[in-house]
Amino acid sequence: MALFTDTAPDSPRRPRRNRAGWIILTVAIIGVAVVAFVPVPYVVEQPGPVFNTLSDVEVDGKQVPLIEIPGEKTYPTDGTLDMLTVSVAGNREYPPSWLAVASAWFDPSKAVLPIDEIYPVGTTVEDSNKQSAVDMTNSQQEAIAAALSDLDYPFTTTLTVSTTAEGSPAAGVLKEGDVVVSVNGKKFQFLEQLQAAVRANGAGKAATVVVKRAGKEITEKLTPVETTGATPVPIIGIGVGVKYDFPIDVKIQLQNVGGPSAGMMFALGIIDKLTTGELNGGKNVAGTGTISGQGTVGPIGGIRQKMYGAVRAGASYFLAPSENCNEVVGHVPDGLTVYSVSTLDDSLAALKAISTGKGASALATCSAS
Repeated sequence: MALFTDTAPDSPRRPRRNRAGWIILTVAIIGVAVVAFVPVPYVVEQPGPVFNTLSDVEVDGKQVPLIEIPGEKTYPTDGTLDMLTVSVAGNREYPPSWLAVASAWFDPSKAVLPIDEIYPVGTTVEDSNKQSAVDMTNSQQEAIAAALSDLDYPFTTTLTVSTTAEGSPAAGVLKEGDVVVSVNGKKFQFLEQLQAAVRANGAGKAATVVVKRAGKEITEKLTPVETTGATPVPIIGIGVGVKYDFPIDVKIQLQNVGGPSAGMMFALGIIDKLTTGELNGGKNVAGTGTISGQGTVGPIGGIRQKMYGAVRAGASYFLAPSENCNEVVGHVPDGLTVYSVSTLDDSLAALKAISTGKGASALATCSAS
């Protein structure tokens, strides 16, 4: 009896503690419930599948060479020239969980990005996938052009006006379907050469532009204007479609992968298959970067995730676009050596050094400025 009697004076304090605990628990449950139903305005980028451009891939249930060049003599290869991908977890319809987003913040191989950056308002997943497929097709054509140009294969190029910007010098003068023949007497094999000719002309001075329309050459005078922004560039205001007529058949076979960032690695894979020896010396090399037909390597997205994907696939060396170096510095995974490249020639020089073990110290790397 004394036990019960002794505890009686303390009984008023217990309910207060219990009530406080229940209040905290209730608030926590409500908070979790609210978070669970609030849309996540982010997506998570993470390393995606890795494909060796020198190897086989599965297409429609069959194993086929990722790069196939029928009717042309090809040579044995070894090691890897890996192209890398990034997968995106989440979209507007099926966003990632807050837990997935929170855990990604602490994983150096992942990146949390605003959903608008990947899927702009009004852009569906289907829209994004279609554009990625177009970008992949274009990157393959540019890669073939860059590789065959490096190997001195002759081929022709057709540059066609696809659009004219409203209010631009070309508006109402050039038409969709016009084939660009020359600017100030200069002819072109690559889009970059056309752009360079307009820049060389400068803004405020008329350029002589020759186009072919319905089989007839037409000469127009267009005065370039400068773009707005930090670095103004003279333009005449046209979108240009590029069509190559290659002397050999090069097939790049890859399913369910989009985007332009594999261009450089496709070009290197083509060159490796069409030349004796092994560009990589039989070593495991990965890389990323867009490429133009003239061999310029451009920046890409998700490079940190791609470096981690490279390491997981067994690569020891990584070729990174020089314009991505600011994202590389301080984020290189252990065991990976990164070389900075701006052109296809840079990439070939890096592979030669990797292959022979000589000259690596002279190669450009991504370093803090």
